[in-house]
Amino acid sequence: MPRKAASANSGEETEKDSPAPPNTPAKNSEDEVSKLNRMLASVLNYLSDDEVEEIDIEYLLANTEGLREWWDRFRENNKKQIEEEIKNSLGSLSLEELESIREQIKSK
Repeated sequence: MPRKAASANSGEETEKDSPAPPNTPAKNSEDEVSKLNRMLASVLNYLSDDEVEEIDIEYLLANTEGLREWWDRFRENNKKQIEEEIKNSLGSLSLEELESIREQIKSK
């Protein structure tokens, strides 16, 4: 909770003058775990709803706070991993397989 600014005669530091409390990695980790727990609970509540006949991922992403941002970050991290796996496996592919991949890339 932010501190109130002290009067000029009180001798107390104002919020501007005092250093901000450090955001410790443990605190950030706890916040992240809390957000993930909340998102997981929301998704599981949706999935366990007997009235839901068809799972709507877009509904989940739109109506679960923070889920879309988490999903986008996850996919971006996964993309980088996939790129690395592809780079590492290129040396073991045959010429025909490499040419096929090149054609697929050109067509996009």
